[in-house]
Amino acid sequence: MIDVLNVEARDKVGSANSRRLRATGMLPGILYGHGEGNLSIAVPAARVEQVIRHGGHVVHLEGAASGEALIKAVQWDALGTALVHIDLMRVVKGEKIKVSVGVETKGDAPGATHGGVVEIVLHEVELECPVVDVPDHIICNVSTLDLGGSIHAGELQLPAGAKLLTAPETVVVHCVRAARATEETPVAGAEPEVVAKKSAE
Repeated sequence: MIDVLNVEARDKVGSANSRRLRATGMLPGILYGHGEGNLSIAVPAARVEQVIRHGGHVVHLEGAASGEALIKAVQWDALGTALVHIDLMRVVKGEKIKVSVGVETKGDAPGATHGGVVEIVLHEVELECPVVDVPDHIICNVSTLDLGGSIHAGELQLPAGAKLLTAPETVVVHCVRAARATEETPVAGAEPEVVAKKSAE
């Protein structure tokens, strides 16, 4: 299901106006694409964060703009905690788009009980799929992953109509042996050895 995003037209631009806008809980942005002129917009920041958190890519616009749009880019502040700008690109139902979709693991890997650790090597895969069918994430089932094994991009289950653009042989997840401490742990309470210099004879 596509998320709905309410859009307001933005007449005043510039850094000062953007700061004042963000103080009201709105996020400045730009809407462009499909042969239409660029539109300066403002959208609810909290709603955008909600969409991003659950992995949404395409939103349905209402208000000053209508139709579907792809979240092309977002900018965060220096601390990476607050959104400062969003770029939206117009798309239309029926067309296919290229997107990066996050990978999430599912299941318990047998290798984890044999002294291994499951590591996600590739956190996103590139897909081409219809606008209305862009998945929030791709599930990687690790229930058959044993120690020393790996799962490649070409083995992932994709939604209907989606085409994998990432090289199929790319490792997405693997199970490697857990690293062991190489240094002995000092015994609690033990006193450090004192090396004394020999006195000159």
